[in-house]
Order: sequence, then structure tokens, then C-alpha cells
Amino acid sequence: MVRLLLVAATIAVTAVGFAPVASARPYKNCTEAHQDGRYNIPQGDPAYWSGGDRDGDGYACE
Repeated sequence: MVRLLLVAATIAVTAVGFAPVASARPYKNCTEAHQDGRYNIPQGDPAYWSGGDRDGDGYACE
């Protein structure tokens, strides 16, 4: 019984330890992205944000 609880606790701690961490947007605006050489940032890229996608086509900072 103690072994089962120990295994369950280990699994729970491991799962929490690998939880994704929300990160801040890397650019304040498209001007910053362009200065860094980033254009047409696709949706799904960590640098994408909906505010940079003015026409709603899935690409920011075109």
C-alpha cells in the first residue's frame, strides 16, 4: 500500500513538473519583429499573436 502511494505521488509530481509554462510574447509590436528579421509569423509559432494578424489570415506582421 505504501509503495502504491509512493508511486502515485511520484507520477503526480512528475506530471506537474513538466506542465507547460506560459511565456510572454517575444515582440511588443510588428516593428520589433521586423527589426529582428521576423515577417509573416504563422499561427502556431510562439511569436505569433492575434493582435499582429490584422487581416485574420493566420500570419502576423506581414
